[in-house]
Amino acid sequence: MEHKYIRIIFYGYAILILSGALLLMLPASHVDKLSFIDALFTSASATCVTGLIVTSTSENFTFFGECVILLLIQIGGIGYMTLVSLFFLFIKNSLSMDEKRVMKQSLDLPDLNIGSFVKKILLVVLTIELMGAALLTVQFSQKYDFSEALWHGIFNAVSAFNNAGFSLFTDSLISYQGDAIVLGTLCLLIILGGLGFFVLIEMYENRTLAKKFTLHTKIMIYGTLFLIIFGMALFLSIEWNNPKTFGALSLYDKLLNSLFLSVNFRTSGFNSIDISVLEESSLFFSTIFMMIGGGQGSTAGGIKITTAAVLIVTVFFILKNSNQEPSVFKRTIEQKVINKALAIIMFSSFLVLFATLLLVETQNLPFIKILFEVVSAFATVGVSTGDGGILSFSQQFDTFGKSIIILLMLAGRLGVFAFGIALVGKAEIKHFKYPNGRILL
Repeated sequence: MEHKYIRIIFYGYAILILSGALLLMLPASHVDKLSFIDALFTSASATCVTGLIVTSTSENFTFFGECVILLLIQIGGIGYMTLVSLFFLFIKNSLSMDEKRVMKQSLDLPDLNIGSFVKKILLVVLTIELMGAALLTVQFSQKYDFSEALWHGIFNAVSAFNNAGFSLFTDSLISYQGDAIVLGTLCLLIILGGLGFFVLIEMYENRTLAKKFTLHTKIMIYGTLFLIIFGMALFLSIEWNNPKTFGALSLYDKLLNSLFLSVNFRTSGFNSIDISVLEESSLFFSTIFMMIGGGQGSTAGGIKITTAAVLIVTVFFILKNSNQEPSVFKRTIEQKVINKALAIIMFSSFLVLFATLLLVETQNLPFIKILFEVVSAFATVGVSTGDGGILSFSQQFDTFGKSIIILLMLAGRLGVFAFGIALVGKAEIKHFKYPNGRILL
Protein backbone atom coordinates (compact mmCIF):
# COMPACT_ATOMS: atom_id res chain seq x y z
CA MET A 1 0.00 0.00 0.00
CA GLU A 2 2.87 2.39 0.80
CA HIS A 3 4.19 1.85 -2.73
CA LYS A 4 0.90 3.17 -4.14
CA TYR A 5 1.13 6.40 -2.12
CA ILE A 6 4.78 6.96 -3.05
CA ARG A 7 3.90 6.68 -6.74
CA ILE A 8 1.12 9.24 -6.29
CA ILE A 9 3.59 11.69 -4.73
CA PHE A 10 6.19 10.96 -7.43
CA TYR A 11 3.74 11.59 -10.28
CA GLY A 12 2.47 14.70 -8.50
CA TYR A 13 5.94 16.26 -8.40
CA ALA A 14 6.56 15.28 -12.03
CA ILE A 15 3.32 16.96 -13.15
CA LEU A 16 4.10 20.05 -11.06
CA ILE A 17 7.57 20.37 -12.63
CA LEU A 18 6.19 19.96 -16.15
CA SER A 19 3.41 22.49 -15.49
CA GLY A 20 5.96 24.96 -14.15
CA ALA A 21 8.13 24.52 -17.24
CA LEU A 22 5.17 25.20 -19.53
CA LEU A 23 4.34 28.38 -17.59
CA LEU A 24 7.95 29.55 -17.82
CA MET A 25 7.89 28.94 -21.58
CA LEU A 26 5.09 31.50 -22.00
CA PRO A 27 6.25 34.74 -23.68
CA ALA A 28 5.02 36.64 -20.62
CA SER A 29 7.47 34.73 -18.38
CA HIS A 30 10.84 35.35 -20.01
CA VAL A 31 12.73 38.08 -21.82
CA ASP A 32 15.12 36.35 -24.20
CA LYS A 33 14.87 32.97 -25.87
CA LEU A 34 14.35 30.09 -23.45
CA SER A 35 14.81 26.46 -24.50
CA PHE A 36 12.42 23.87 -23.09
CA ILE A 37 15.21 21.97 -21.32
CA ASP A 38 16.26 25.19 -19.53
CA ALA A 39 12.65 25.93 -18.59
CA LEU A 40 12.26 22.34 -17.32
CA PHE A 41 15.55 22.60 -15.42
CA THR A 42 14.49 25.89 -13.78
CA SER A 43 11.09 24.48 -12.87
CA ALA A 44 12.64 21.33 -11.39
CA SER A 45 15.21 23.35 -9.45
CA ALA A 46 12.48 25.57 -7.98
CA THR A 47 10.00 22.77 -7.25
CA CYS A 48 12.72 20.61 -5.69
CA VAL A 49 13.95 23.71 -3.77
CA THR A 50 17.49 23.29 -5.08
CA GLY A 51 18.64 26.61 -6.53
CA LEU A 52 20.82 25.51 -9.43
CA ILE A 53 20.23 27.89 -12.35
CA VAL A 54 21.02 27.63 -16.06
CA THR A 55 19.51 31.02 -16.90
CA SER A 56 19.62 34.21 -14.83
CA THR A 57 16.52 34.52 -12.62
CA SER A 58 16.53 38.33 -12.50
CA GLU A 59 17.81 39.05 -16.02
CA ASN A 60 16.02 36.44 -18.14
CA PHE A 61 12.65 36.23 -16.40
CA THR A 62 9.93 38.87 -16.15
CA PHE A 63 8.11 39.71 -12.93
CA PHE A 64 5.48 37.12 -13.88
CA GLY A 65 8.22 34.53 -14.45
CA GLU A 66 9.76 35.33 -11.07
CA CYS A 67 6.33 34.89 -9.46
CA VAL A 68 5.99 31.46 -11.10
CA ILE A 69 9.42 30.47 -9.75
CA LEU A 70 8.53 31.75 -6.27
CA LEU A 71 5.23 29.84 -6.32
CA LEU A 72 7.03 26.63 -7.33
CA ILE A 73 9.53 27.15 -4.50
CA GLN A 74 6.74 27.61 -1.96
CA ILE A 75 4.75 24.61 -3.20
CA GLY A 76 7.83 22.42 -3.41
CA GLY A 77 9.12 23.53 -0.01
CA ILE A 78 6.07 22.76 2.08
CA GLY A 79 5.08 19.86 -0.19
CA TYR A 80 2.29 20.00 -2.72
CA MET A 81 0.39 17.38 -0.71
CA THR A 82 0.15 19.92 2.13
CA LEU A 83 -1.73 22.31 -0.15
CA VAL A 84 -3.89 19.49 -1.51
CA SER A 85 -4.80 18.48 2.04
CA LEU A 86 -5.60 22.09 2.96
CA PHE A 87 -7.88 22.31 -0.08
CA PHE A 88 -9.76 19.13 0.90
CA LEU A 89 -10.03 20.31 4.50
CA PHE A 90 -11.45 23.60 3.29
CA ILE A 91 -14.12 22.11 0.99
CA LYS A 92 -15.19 19.11 3.07
CA ASN A 93 -13.62 19.71 6.52
CA SER A 94 -12.11 16.21 6.64
CA LEU A 95 -9.74 13.83 4.87
CA SER A 96 -10.32 10.27 3.75
CA MET A 97 -8.04 7.52 5.07
CA ASP A 98 -6.21 7.32 1.72
CA GLU A 99 -5.65 11.09 1.69
CA LYS A 100 -4.27 10.92 5.23
CA ARG A 101 -1.90 8.10 4.33
CA VAL A 102 -0.57 9.95 1.27
CA MET A 103 -0.03 13.04 3.42
CA LYS A 104 1.70 10.99 6.12
CA GLN A 105 4.05 9.54 3.50
CA SER A 106 4.67 12.94 1.91
CA LEU A 107 5.74 14.63 5.16
CA ASP A 108 6.96 11.49 6.93
CA LEU A 109 4.67 12.12 9.88
CA PRO A 110 4.57 9.86 12.94
CA ASP A 111 0.77 9.37 12.87
CA LEU A 112 -2.39 10.08 10.89
CA ASN A 113 -3.45 13.18 12.86
CA ILE A 114 -3.11 15.18 9.65
CA GLY A 115 -5.68 17.98 9.84
CA SER A 116 -4.33 19.92 12.81
CA PHE A 117 -0.71 19.32 11.78
CA VAL A 118 -1.24 20.73 8.27
CA LYS A 119 -2.85 23.87 9.69
CA LYS A 120 0.11 24.30 12.05
CA ILE A 121 2.52 23.92 9.12
CA LEU A 122 0.79 26.74 7.23
CA LEU A 123 0.87 28.99 10.31
CA VAL A 124 4.58 28.26 10.94
CA VAL A 125 5.54 28.87 7.30
CA LEU A 126 3.66 32.16 6.96
CA THR A 127 4.85 33.51 10.31
CA ILE A 128 8.54 32.76 9.75
CA GLU A 129 8.56 33.91 6.13
CA LEU A 130 6.75 37.17 6.91
CA MET A 131 9.16 38.00 9.74
CA GLY A 132 12.14 37.21 7.52
CA ALA A 133 10.73 39.24 4.63
CA ALA A 134 10.17 42.24 6.90
CA LEU A 135 13.77 42.20 8.20
CA LEU A 136 15.23 41.79 4.72
CA THR A 137 12.99 44.50 3.23
CA VAL A 138 14.20 47.03 5.79
CA GLN A 139 17.81 46.19 5.00
CA PHE A 140 17.37 46.11 1.21
CA SER A 141 15.55 49.47 1.29
CA GLN A 142 18.92 51.10 1.99
CA LYS A 143 19.92 50.38 -1.63
CA TYR A 144 16.58 50.04 -3.45
CA ASP A 145 13.26 51.87 -3.49
CA PHE A 146 10.59 50.35 -1.25
CA SER A 147 8.66 48.34 -3.86
CA GLU A 148 11.85 46.71 -5.19
CA ALA A 149 13.20 46.15 -1.69
CA LEU A 150 9.90 44.54 -0.68
CA TRP A 151 9.97 42.13 -3.64
CA HIS A 152 13.61 41.24 -2.96
CA GLY A 153 12.75 40.74 0.72
CA ILE A 154 9.79 38.46 0.03
CA PHE A 155 11.57 36.46 -2.68
CA ASN A 156 14.75 35.87 -0.67
CA ALA A 157 12.85 35.09 2.56
CA VAL A 158 10.67 32.45 0.88
CA SER A 159 13.69 31.07 -0.99
CA ALA A 160 15.76 30.88 2.21
CA PHE A 161 13.14 29.26 4.46
CA ASN A 162 12.42 26.69 1.77
CA ASN A 163 16.17 26.11 1.39
CA ALA A 164 15.94 26.91 -2.33
CA GLY A 165 18.86 29.31 -2.75
CA PHE A 166 17.28 31.27 -5.62
CA SER A 167 18.20 34.95 -5.53
CA LEU A 168 17.27 37.98 -7.61
CA PHE A 169 20.75 39.43 -7.18
CA THR A 170 23.10 38.67 -10.08
CA ASP A 171 25.96 37.92 -7.65
CA SER A 172 23.78 35.96 -5.20
CA LEU A 173 24.81 37.70 -1.93
CA ILE A 174 28.48 38.55 -2.53
CA SER A 175 27.65 42.28 -2.36
CA TYR A 176 26.21 41.66 1.14
CA GLN A 177 29.13 39.61 2.50
CA GLY A 178 29.74 42.22 5.22
CA ASP A 179 26.06 42.69 6.17
CA ALA A 180 25.39 40.71 9.34
CA ILE A 181 21.65 41.45 9.32
CA VAL A 182 21.08 40.11 5.80
CA LEU A 183 23.34 37.07 6.16
CA GLY A 184 22.19 36.40 9.73
CA THR A 185 18.49 36.59 8.79
CA LEU A 186 18.99 34.25 5.85
CA CYS A 187 20.99 31.82 8.01
CA LEU A 188 18.20 31.70 10.58
CA LEU A 189 15.55 31.14 7.90
CA ILE A 190 17.61 28.37 6.30
CA ILE A 191 18.25 26.64 9.64
CA LEU A 192 14.58 26.79 10.66
CA GLY A 193 13.48 25.43 7.30
CA GLY A 194 16.08 22.67 7.48
CA LEU A 195 15.02 21.47 10.93
CA GLY A 196 11.67 20.26 9.65
CA PHE A 197 8.06 21.15 10.39
CA PHE A 198 7.67 18.42 12.99
CA VAL A 199 10.67 19.75 14.94
CA LEU A 200 9.60 23.40 14.69
CA ILE A 201 6.09 22.67 15.94
CA GLU A 202 7.39 20.48 18.76
CA MET A 203 9.95 23.10 19.80
CA TYR A 204 7.22 25.73 19.99
CA GLU A 205 4.71 23.56 21.84
CA ASN A 206 7.33 22.36 24.39
CA ARG A 207 9.36 25.59 24.50
CA THR A 208 9.23 25.77 28.28
CA LEU A 209 10.19 22.13 28.86
CA ALA A 210 12.95 20.81 26.58
CA LYS A 211 12.89 17.44 28.39
CA LYS A 212 9.67 16.63 26.52
CA PHE A 213 11.40 16.80 23.15
CA THR A 214 11.26 13.53 21.21
CA LEU A 215 14.42 11.67 20.27
CA HIS A 216 14.10 12.89 16.68
CA THR A 217 13.98 16.54 17.76
CA LYS A 218 16.97 16.16 20.09
CA ILE A 219 19.07 14.57 17.36
CA MET A 220 18.08 17.30 14.91
CA ILE A 221 18.92 20.17 17.28
CA TYR A 222 22.29 18.80 18.46
CA GLY A 223 23.17 17.49 15.01
CA THR A 224 22.44 20.84 13.35
CA LEU A 225 24.50 22.78 15.90
CA PHE A 226 27.43 20.37 15.59
CA LEU A 227 27.47 20.47 11.80
CA ILE A 228 27.28 24.27 11.67
CA ILE A 229 30.13 24.76 14.17
CA PHE A 230 32.27 21.98 12.69
CA GLY A 231 31.69 23.34 9.18
CA MET A 232 32.71 26.83 10.26
CA ALA A 233 35.93 25.55 11.83
CA LEU A 234 36.74 23.40 8.81
CA PHE A 235 36.24 26.11 6.19
CA LEU A 236 38.07 28.70 8.29
CA SER A 237 41.08 26.42 8.62
CA ILE A 238 41.18 25.68 4.88
CA GLU A 239 40.31 29.11 3.47
CA TRP A 240 41.91 31.39 6.11
CA ASN A 241 44.79 32.50 3.88
CA ASN A 242 43.11 32.03 0.49
CA PRO A 243 43.28 35.57 -1.01
CA LYS A 244 40.31 34.82 -3.26
CA THR A 245 37.96 33.86 -0.42
CA PHE A 246 38.68 34.64 3.26
CA GLY A 247 42.25 35.91 2.99
CA ALA A 248 41.39 39.58 2.43
CA LEU A 249 38.53 39.66 4.97
CA SER A 250 38.66 40.95 8.55
CA LEU A 251 38.33 38.49 11.44
CA TYR A 252 34.67 39.48 11.92
CA ASP A 253 33.87 38.99 8.22
CA LYS A 254 35.73 35.68 8.17
CA LEU A 255 33.56 34.37 11.02
CA LEU A 256 30.37 35.75 9.47
CA ASN A 257 31.02 34.30 6.02
CA SER A 258 32.27 30.96 7.34
CA LEU A 259 28.98 30.67 9.25
CA PHE A 260 27.02 31.52 6.10
CA LEU A 261 29.08 29.06 4.07
CA SER A 262 28.63 26.28 6.63
CA VAL A 263 24.85 26.77 6.79
CA ASN A 264 24.41 26.97 3.01
CA PHE A 265 26.65 24.05 2.12
CA ARG A 266 24.27 21.67 3.88
CA THR A 267 20.88 22.81 2.73
CA SER A 268 20.68 25.96 0.62
CA GLY A 269 22.30 27.52 -2.45
CA PHE A 270 23.08 31.10 -1.45
CA ASN A 271 26.69 32.21 -1.48
CA SER A 272 28.46 35.30 -0.14
CA ILE A 273 31.81 34.37 -1.71
CA ASP A 274 32.76 32.99 -5.11
CA ILE A 275 32.42 29.21 -4.76
CA SER A 276 34.54 28.57 -7.86
CA VAL A 277 37.71 29.85 -6.15
CA LEU A 278 37.41 27.67 -3.04
CA GLU A 279 40.24 25.25 -2.40
CA GLU A 280 39.60 21.76 -3.80
CA SER A 281 39.74 20.37 -0.26
CA SER A 282 36.84 22.69 0.67
CA LEU A 283 34.87 21.48 -2.33
CA PHE A 284 35.54 17.86 -1.41
CA PHE A 285 34.59 18.15 2.26
CA SER A 286 31.54 20.24 1.35
CA THR A 287 30.13 17.26 -0.57
CA ILE A 288 29.94 15.40 2.76
CA PHE A 289 28.00 18.25 4.36
CA MET A 290 25.67 18.43 1.36
CA MET A 291 25.04 14.67 1.44
CA ILE A 292 24.01 14.87 5.12
CA GLY A 293 21.60 17.74 4.46
CA GLY A 294 18.85 18.73 6.89
CA GLY A 295 15.94 17.10 8.69
CA GLN A 296 13.27 14.63 7.64
CA GLY A 297 9.99 16.31 6.71
CA SER A 298 11.82 19.61 6.14
CA THR A 299 12.49 21.85 3.15
CA ALA A 300 16.08 20.52 2.98
CA GLY A 301 17.45 17.52 1.11
CA GLY A 302 20.29 15.04 1.61
CA ILE A 303 20.24 11.73 3.41
CA LYS A 304 19.15 13.68 6.54
CA ILE A 305 20.91 14.31 9.83
CA THR A 306 18.97 11.58 11.62
CA THR A 307 20.08 8.96 9.08
CA ALA A 308 23.73 9.90 9.53
CA ALA A 309 23.33 9.96 13.32
CA VAL A 310 21.78 6.48 13.42
CA LEU A 311 24.64 4.98 11.39
CA ILE A 312 27.33 6.77 13.45
CA VAL A 313 25.81 5.59 16.74
CA THR A 314 25.45 2.04 15.37
CA VAL A 315 29.08 1.92 14.19
CA PHE A 316 30.22 3.24 17.58
CA PHE A 317 28.35 0.48 19.43
CA ILE A 318 29.68 -2.19 17.05
CA LEU A 319 33.28 -1.02 17.42
CA LYS A 320 32.91 -1.04 21.21
CA ASN A 321 31.69 -4.64 20.89
CA SER A 322 28.86 -3.64 23.22
CA ASN A 323 26.36 -6.20 24.46
CA GLN A 324 23.66 -3.51 24.26
CA GLU A 325 21.56 -2.47 21.28
CA PRO A 326 22.53 0.94 19.82
CA SER A 327 21.00 3.77 21.82
CA VAL A 328 21.13 7.56 22.05
CA PHE A 329 19.71 9.89 24.72
CA LYS A 330 18.72 6.80 26.70
CA ARG A 331 16.53 5.53 23.88
CA THR A 332 17.16 2.31 21.92
CA ILE A 333 17.35 2.54 18.12
CA GLU A 334 15.18 -0.13 16.47
CA GLN A 335 16.87 -2.53 14.07
CA LYS A 336 14.44 -1.66 11.28
CA VAL A 337 15.50 2.01 11.61
CA ILE A 338 19.16 0.98 11.34
CA ASN A 339 18.38 -1.13 8.27
CA LYS A 340 16.53 1.76 6.61
CA ALA A 341 19.38 4.18 7.37
CA LEU A 342 21.89 1.78 5.85
CA ALA A 343 19.74 1.34 2.73
CA ILE A 344 19.40 5.12 2.33
CA ILE A 345 23.16 5.71 2.57
CA MET A 346 24.05 2.85 0.23
CA PHE A 347 21.48 3.77 -2.40
CA SER A 348 22.35 7.49 -2.17
CA SER A 349 26.04 6.76 -2.61
CA PHE A 350 25.38 4.51 -5.58
CA LEU A 351 23.09 7.06 -7.22
CA VAL A 352 25.61 9.90 -6.81
CA LEU A 353 28.56 7.83 -8.03
CA PHE A 354 26.63 6.45 -11.01
CA ALA A 355 25.40 9.91 -12.04
CA THR A 356 28.92 11.30 -11.65
CA LEU A 357 30.31 8.50 -13.83
CA LEU A 358 27.72 9.19 -16.55
CA LEU A 359 28.47 12.91 -16.57
CA VAL A 360 32.26 12.47 -16.48
CA GLU A 361 32.05 10.17 -19.50
CA THR A 362 29.66 12.36 -21.50
CA GLN A 363 30.44 15.99 -20.60
CA ASN A 364 34.27 16.17 -20.80
CA LEU A 365 34.52 18.50 -17.78
CA PRO A 366 36.59 18.44 -14.53
CA PHE A 367 35.74 15.54 -12.21
CA ILE A 368 35.67 17.46 -8.90
CA LYS A 369 33.30 20.08 -10.32
CA ILE A 370 30.99 17.43 -11.74
CA LEU A 371 30.96 15.56 -8.42
CA PHE A 372 30.22 18.81 -6.60
CA GLU A 373 27.33 19.61 -8.96
CA VAL A 374 25.88 16.09 -8.73
CA VAL A 375 25.89 16.08 -4.92
CA SER A 376 24.48 19.62 -4.84
CA ALA A 377 21.61 18.54 -7.12
CA PHE A 378 20.86 15.28 -5.32
CA ALA A 379 20.98 16.93 -1.89
CA THR A 380 18.86 19.82 -3.27
CA VAL A 381 21.45 22.30 -2.01
CA GLY A 382 22.05 24.44 -5.08
CA VAL A 383 25.57 25.76 -4.47
CA SER A 384 27.73 25.49 -7.57
CA THR A 385 31.22 26.21 -8.81
CA GLY A 386 29.57 28.16 -11.63
CA ASP A 387 30.08 28.47 -15.36
CA GLY A 388 32.52 31.37 -15.08
CA GLY A 389 29.63 33.82 -14.68
CA ILE A 390 26.48 33.96 -12.55
CA LEU A 391 25.05 30.62 -13.70
CA SER A 392 25.53 27.15 -12.24
CA PHE A 393 28.08 24.66 -13.58
CA SER A 394 25.15 22.72 -15.07
CA GLN A 395 24.84 25.40 -17.75
CA GLN A 396 27.86 23.78 -19.42
CA PHE A 397 26.09 20.41 -19.66
CA ASP A 398 24.27 19.29 -22.79
CA THR A 399 20.61 18.23 -22.77
CA PHE A 400 21.50 14.73 -21.53
CA GLY A 401 23.61 16.14 -18.69
CA LYS A 402 20.90 18.58 -17.62
CA SER A 403 18.35 15.74 -17.69
CA ILE A 404 20.50 13.73 -15.28
CA ILE A 405 20.65 16.71 -12.91
CA ILE A 406 16.86 17.13 -13.12
CA LEU A 407 16.35 13.47 -12.13
CA LEU A 408 18.79 13.88 -9.25
CA MET A 409 16.92 16.93 -7.96
CA LEU A 410 13.62 15.03 -8.14
CA ALA A 411 15.15 12.05 -6.31
CA GLY A 412 16.48 14.35 -3.61
CA ARG A 413 13.16 16.12 -3.09
CA LEU A 414 11.07 12.95 -3.09
CA GLY A 415 13.51 11.29 -0.71
CA VAL A 416 15.95 8.60 -1.71
CA PHE A 417 14.04 5.81 0.04
CA ALA A 418 10.76 6.76 -1.62
CA PHE A 419 12.53 7.31 -4.96
CA GLY A 420 14.09 3.86 -4.70
CA ILE A 421 10.72 2.24 -4.02
CA ALA A 422 9.19 4.17 -6.95
CA LEU A 423 11.93 2.81 -9.23
CA VAL A 424 12.32 -0.81 -8.11
CA GLY A 425 8.93 -1.48 -6.58
CA LYS A 426 8.22 -3.29 -3.34
CA ALA A 427 8.84 -6.96 -2.63
CA GLU A 428 5.94 -9.34 -2.08
CA ILE A 429 5.29 -10.34 1.50
CA LYS A 430 6.58 -13.89 2.14
CA HIS A 431 5.48 -15.99 5.06
CA PHE A 432 8.59 -18.10 5.43
CA LYS A 433 12.23 -17.64 6.40
CA TYR A 434 15.35 -19.23 4.94
CA PRO A 435 17.86 -20.95 7.29
CA ASN A 436 20.72 -18.74 8.55
CA GLY A 437 23.86 -18.76 6.44
CA ARG A 438 27.40 -18.15 7.65
CA ILE A 439 29.25 -15.13 6.19
CA LEU A 440 32.71 -14.06 7.33
CA LEU A 441 33.24 -10.31 7.78
